[in-house]
Amino acid sequence: MSLRCRLPVFLLLMVLSGLGWAGRKVDLDYQVRLLPQSDQAEVRLTLAQGSVVRSLDFDLGNQGYYSDIMADGQWQLSPGATPDSRRGVWRPAPGKASLSYRVSLNHPRGNGTFETRITPTWALLRGEDLVPPAHLDQHDGTELVSRLDFELPAGWKSVETAWPRIGKQRFRIDNVSRLFDRPVGWILAGDLGSRRTRLGETDVTVAAPRGEGMRRMDVLTLLTFVWPKLQEVFPRNPGKLLVVGAGESMAHGSQAGPDSIYLHSTAPLISESGESALVRELVHVFGRINDSQRSDWVGEGLAQYYAIELLRRAGGMSEERYQALQVRLTRVSRKVSTLRGEQVDRATVARAVLLLQALDREIRQQTDGKHSLDDVSRAAMRLDTVSTEEFIQLCESVMGEPSKVLASGLLK
Repeated sequence: MSLRCRLPVFLLLMVLSGLGWAGRKVDLDYQVRLLPQSDQAEVRLTLAQGSVVRSLDFDLGNQGYYSDIMADGQWQLSPGATPDSRRGVWRPAPGKASLSYRVSLNHPRGNGTFETRITPTWALLRGEDLVPPAHLDQHDGTELVSRLDFELPAGWKSVETAWPRIGKQRFRIDNVSRLFDRPVGWILAGDLGSRRTRLGETDVTVAAPRGEGMRRMDVLTLLTFVWPKLQEVFPRNPGKLLVVGAGESMAHGSQAGPDSIYLHSTAPLISESGESALVRELVHVFGRINDSQRSDWVGEGLAQYYAIELLRRAGGMSEERYQALQVRLTRVSRKVSTLRGEQVDRATVARAVLLLQALDREIRQQTDGKHSLDDVSRAAMRLDTVSTEEFIQLCESVMGEPSKVLASGLLK
């Protein structure tokens, strides 16, 4: 056969080879076995066809949480780009390929409490710790279909995640914003008490280990109370929302995760000052406003602003109590000279709330009541990150003119 005859056949084979990858779905299974006797979990990632993935480059941190790493294919440890990180690169073998390791689940805070923990009867953890963040390099046209399976210790009855359940202890992991689907958000397993309801288009579960003092029905009631007002500001409809809690030596306070919230079981749902940690974390979950360039005040300030405002709009705060809260915010923040910073403290957040309240009044006045801070917040929730400068631009776009409130020296 002449070269002229062979060339089209060669090109045809190349095209057909490319089509073999296009739109190909490959299973990626996460299998987690909880090991309370060693304070660990054993995690196995299994690719049905390892050849579709060139590499997975994991950020392992520097805490030493990951150990006993075994891989089908190549595994290489290396220093990270910063002193507080360590990386591991997995290049899977062809065919069915697995990566397995153990991860420590007890993460102490240093004051006798834990951020995450496994006990003989329950475990409260984050999916981000089970599978560390990784950069995925895969063949074009490949879609990894990810599922999460748990093997529970004897006597443990159930496990709760923020992901859709497709089996007794099995969940489908699907995040359209990520190329590498991994389990993220809060996870709770053990002998649990749970309460469930449906709010709007979202299935809501409140769960805690039995005997930990979690007021599950109180949480559901408060969520039901503020949900319509929350939806008016942040029109997002996650398929599930999971609220978990525990008391025994767990960190006090609250923390939001992807479609999930942690609350210490002894914390009041509404404090004596009228503020609600639950509503604040709910705003974080729905707003997903991520700040950048020393602008932490934007996300934290908006969360606290709406924690107050949503309760007020829902009829849960009288005008007298609202004014008393204003006096408290003013007192707490009187020494704050700037809102800028990578992390903000309680006083800075209080000052940010006062500025946002003044900004809302200004927007309403300048637009004859047609717009408010809600319009700015809805615009901010659609951005990947928001800096102070970008937040000012959003406000000016809504107002149609520069803001006098945002000309404050607090934002310099």
